[in-house]
Amino acid sequence: MNELSNSLQDTPKGLRLHIGIFGRRNSGKSTLMNALIGQAVSIVSEHPGTTTDPVEKAFELSPLGAVVFIDTAGLDDAGELGALRVERTRAVIERADLALVVVADAHPGALERELIATLRAQRTPFVVVFNKADLGEPGKETLQELAADDIESVAVCATRGEGIDALKEAMIRRAPDNGLEEARLVGDLIRPGDLVVLVVPIDLGAPKGRLILPQVQTLRDILDSDAASLMVKERELAALLTRLTVPPRLVVCDSQVVLKAAADTPPDILLTTFSILQARFKGDVIAFAEGAGAISRLAPGDRVLIAETCTHHALADDIARVKIPRWLRQFAGGDLEIEVKAGRDFFPTDLSPYALVVQCGGCTATRRQILSRQYRAARQGVPMTNYGMAISVVQGVLDRSLQCFPAALDAYRRALKGNRSATTRAHAACEPA
Repeated sequence: MNELSNSLQDTPKGLRLHIGIFGRRNSGKSTLMNALIGQAVSIVSEHPGTTTDPVEKAFELSPLGAVVFIDTAGLDDAGELGALRVERTRAVIERADLALVVVADAHPGALERELIATLRAQRTPFVVVFNKADLGEPGKETLQELAADDIESVAVCATRGEGIDALKEAMIRRAPDNGLEEARLVGDLIRPGDLVVLVVPIDLGAPKGRLILPQVQTLRDILDSDAASLMVKERELAALLTRLTVPPRLVVCDSQVVLKAAADTPPDILLTTFSILQARFKGDVIAFAEGAGAISRLAPGDRVLIAETCTHHALADDIARVKIPRWLRQFAGGDLEIEVKAGRDFFPTDLSPYALVVQCGGCTATRRQILSRQYRAARQGVPMTNYGMAISVVQGVLDRSLQCFPAALDAYRRALKGNRSATTRAHAACEPA
């Protein structure tokens, strides 16, 4: 099977259940991950600190389906380099949908209890795994204490593969109801038999011979909705619409051509962008829309964070490093201090220095991760929006792009008027479920 077939058939990482494995150094986290997967994915050694960076493995775990296991460095890692490893591990905690807290002895210590408290505060489901059960299992008192706190625990011996089936059953019981598989990009906006036009410019950011992930996902959702789709480049949209005897229900375009698409699409046809669809699919679209209202308040000298969840080589006219900064500076009427942070685990803890955070579409991130970022921004009172909405604002067409989502449009208009009454709602809605 070639690369194109794999890219279209494999479940994207952002739609998989992310299972993080956490604990002290040498607690057997890597051995446990290998035992769960049945493959030697992580390097195993008796020397503490063998795992330095998070190790990810996509896997089909019946009956949970498509998951990603994440093996992490020990939370008790020492030294200057160890502190950086711990920081990486704690970043993984924010994007885990399910956590395995690995305990190497018979009783959770202060570090494990701190981790459990963090997971509970984030409402992340977890299972306590007493590894190395061959050296001694937890006592009755410990198990009763955990059960009294509604904490599920399992004793295993990962090196021998003992207790792994029981652990999988516990993971199934504790796994969150994964709404991502049921979430829709456009399915609730269209009806069977409708036509959707996708406007897809072919630029430097498009992988050779392939479409980018949000375009593929949208196309699949249209087909799943028993609707039809036509795909064109931006310069062909106007001519296509004049040739159609029945107008499309919806036009979805790349954010970078939204101004032209809005001009070419009659006002009675719904219009939005792939990035705005992702804002709803991966996060809270209403909170993102409210955050977009802050763009009108940007002033020269303000500091703006542009957050990408994926990493790629910067292109000649990179959207995050060149285009959006240029548009924001033009809109603000002067220079802005713009900082770009790329990578799923590189999101600042302290957002207070920023007047605005602009998040990418998040196509490779989980919904929990994007909601966690929105929640952090809301707690600190920092406006946060996403690429698609920011681009539509500076192009003067966000009202048009949010036509599909009246509640989001209303939040944006309230924010423009300086009405921050929606902040409380955004704070609550962004809280990780």
